[in-house]
Amino acid sequence: MFASMTYLKAVEAGVDIIDTAMSPFALGTSQPATEVMVETFKGTPYDTGFDQKLLAEIADYFRPIRDEALDSGLLNPKNLGVNIKTLLYQVPGGMLSNLTSQLKEQHAEDKFYDVLEEVPKVRKDLGEPPLVTPSSQIVGTQAVFNVLMGERYKMVTKETKDILLGKYGATVKPFNPDVQKKCIGDAKPITCRPADLLDNEMDKLEKEVAPYKEQDEDVLSYALFPQVATDFFKYRQAQEKKVDEKAADTKNGAYPV
Repeated sequence: MFASMTYLKAVEAGVDIIDTAMSPFALGTSQPATEVMVETFKGTPYDTGFDQKLLAEIADYFRPIRDEALDSGLLNPKNLGVNIKTLLYQVPGGMLSNLTSQLKEQHAEDKFYDVLEEVPKVRKDLGEPPLVTPSSQIVGTQAVFNVLMGERYKMVTKETKDILLGKYGATVKPFNPDVQKKCIGDAKPITCRPADLLDNEMDKLEKEVAPYKEQDEDVLSYALFPQVATDFFKYRQAQEKKVDEKAADTKNGAYPV
């Protein structure tokens, strides 16, 4: 509901593209319905020109798939409804889906609303970080632990401790001092920019990727995803040297020609 109105104002403000979902899988933790937004802009300067009859056929195709996913438990009904308390819980869609998944794995789906109520409390304790990745998952996971353990901060994740140690940077508001003391004890939080504590690894990365480097971007790929990048570099070399990939022994670094 709120997302649809946000989309309307965003389009009026000049955005070029909005991300929607067909009605059987729309709303809740998903995007606004395609059909609704198409009808909203009909007859306006933003008219999409989409045929509602064709959209209805698409929706009809996906509706039984949605029902099957619900019956099998693949899709949680809690993620489909519109909950007006979202503004109070401060939980974005992706985070809500993750919470329902965590609780299902712990066989604690009955604690769903308790966790939702705990989320804004944890967020306040942690200095009100923005609920976007990764801080949203950190807050959500800690809220789950607080509820399931029956005691707040009895079990604390490494990521929660890192936030309280300042390793995710300065927060908008100060931490709850009692929570900070309980979670990190006498450890001294950092006050500088976290990245200033990292060693300069560029020379080391350049040396490690040297056997495969063909462009500067290769170093960046290796820095972000060392194993995946290395496998790709080996594959690229094999292709360039006309090595049969099926005959290549990547585990032992053997590439027969």
